[in-house]
Order: sequence, then structure tokens, then C-alpha cells
Amino acid sequence: MLVDSHCHLDFPELAEGLPDVLARAEAAGVGLMVTISTHLSTFPRVRAVAEAHPNVYCTVGVHPHEAAREEADTAALVERAAHPRVVGIGETGLDFFYEHSPRAEQEASFRTHIAAARETGLPLIVHSRDADAETVDILHEEYRKGPFRGLIHCFSTGPVLAQGALAIGFYISCSGILTFPKAEALRATVADVPLDRLLVETDAPFLAPVPVRGKTNEPGFVRHTARRLAEVKGVGEAELEAATTENFFTLFTKVPRPGGEGRS
Repeated sequence: MLVDSHCHLDFPELAEGLPDVLARAEAAGVGLMVTISTHLSTFPRVRAVAEAHPNVYCTVGVHPHEAAREEADTAALVERAAHPRVVGIGETGLDFFYEHSPRAEQEASFRTHIAAARETGLPLIVHSRDADAETVDILHEEYRKGPFRGLIHCFSTGPVLAQGALAIGFYISCSGILTFPKAEALRATVADVPLDRLLVETDAPFLAPVPVRGKTNEPGFVRHTARRLAEVKGVGEAELEAATTENFFTLFTKVPRPGGEGRS
């Protein structure tokens, strides 16, 4: 099976037809999904989606866009992360492209989420846009204080972020951007990422991959990204599917493996 490691099933574009979205994902061979928190204020809604569907898990966190409006202290994140359906911390990080929140607030929120990931042992889901060097600097500085695990979600840049993240054991998650015609530089960077460090995601309802560009993205479309990633890595689709799913379970240890038990 494939895993969509990052989607937003509570967003209205998907929530309004969620049973059909999930049915199409199952038909496409997508066996698990992680629906991602972007606000503490809407976390109960995110958690409810995971509680209602056995093949959906969730995270808790505040997107960097909201860092100035929703302050997340470590204790609040850790408390919510104790729920059995919560399997990650974030998404968090830095977005210096839009700067919907000032950089100082984004950086403070990022460090708070890192502390929660370190305390809980859950993986950190990192958003980074126009902030590669700054993201790497914070990750490495915080890692020296004590280890934590995580991934760069929707990876769309170059070797500075990729190699900086890999150096501390992070994973790289590829979205539909990998399939875009003008993403040759991205594909060249991803080609150098070890297969045992790659995941796939949709970031649905955003960033629908080729050949479904222009449609509302949904978890079932992750197969298109996986197919392109297999081409980039020079492996068969079945090998790519098996590898990215194994990588998911290795990182998201709280999610039970099929026929087994997860661990926090």
C-alpha cells in the first residue's frame, strides 16, 4: 500500500465529501493517511477526523503562518499529543515567502514545536519556504540540545535543505511538485536522497500532481507522485511503494503496522 503522509482532510474542499475522498483513496491503494494540524483552535476538528476513520491519523501543531496569532506552548502540544490518534508534531517551521507572521514569532514557535517533538518522541513535520538556511540552522542548533526525529514536508527546494535535514536523520517527503514540468532541479536533488529516507504526500487539497493539475488534490492522487518518484530514483513502482511505506512506519512509530502494534 501507499501512505499519504501529509494531507488536510478537515479543510472544506475535502471534508464536504470525505466519505467519497476516502473511498477513492482506498481504490487507489492508499492504505493510510495523516491529516495535519495547522491551528490549535481547530485541532479538535482534525482529531475528530482521525477518531472517525481507522486508516487516518493526525498531528498537533500551529502552521508558521499562524505563529503570531496562535501561541503554542510546549506543554499544550505535549498534552494533546498523548491522544492515541496523534502521531506527529506540526506542521511547524518557517515561511519567509508569505511572512503571514513575523519571522521572530515563526522561529519561536518552531523551537517550541521542536521541544515538544523531543519530549514526546514523535516526529516533527517541518514546513520550509524561502528559508532553507534558516531552517537548517535552527534544526541543527536544537538537535545539539537533544535529538529529535522528523521530516521536511512538501520538499521543493535544493541540496542545502535536503542535506542539512538528512545530516540529523530526517526524512524528505515529496509532493505533487515533483511531477511539475519545470521541477527539473528539484528532481535532481531528490535523485540524490537515499531511498530509505523518502516519503510521499499530497498536501491535499493543494498541489495536485500531473496529470490531474487543476483539480482539487486528494490522497488518492499520491500514486501519481509515487510513480514519478520511482522514475526519478530509477526503481520500479512496487519497490518505491514498499520503500516509502516502510520509511513511514520507521518514522511514525506510533502508527501500528498492519498486523502489529505501534509504539510511541
